[in-house]
Amino acid sequence: MDTTTTPAPASLDVQATPLNPVRLSVAAVSQVKEVIKAQGFEGYFFSIRVVPAGCSGLGYDLNLVKEAKPNDHVWEQDGVKITTDALSSKYLLGTVVDFVTSVTGAGFKFENPNAKSSCGCGTSFTT
Repeated sequence: MDTTTTPAPASLDVQATPLNPVRLSVAAVSQVKEVIKAQGFEGYFFSIRVVPAGCSGLGYDLNLVKEAKPNDHVWEQDGVKITTDALSSKYLLGTVVDFVTSVTGAGFKFENPNAKSSCGCGTSFTT
């Protein structure tokens, strides 16, 4: 899944907790549901993780997984079951995930208040 990273504007009001660190926009919820239905993955989780990646050091790993791992944080938003691990939660706290379409393509866009900078292509970030 395509991803880009954008440091979040300071004024972005996001209600997040360590057990619910990420919020999905309406467009992101719709896209995740569409992919789940198209792939026949009803009941799967939308997994969001922070992994070593790119020239800035960290990136996002998005997958549909059948089961959450034993120590994962799990929550549901608008019918989408979401999971992330404890370490990723620290990097993701307050993040809003959107799904955007532009002339260059479509993909998930992260507004992460913890991202201090991102690489030139926007696929990795530092905290």
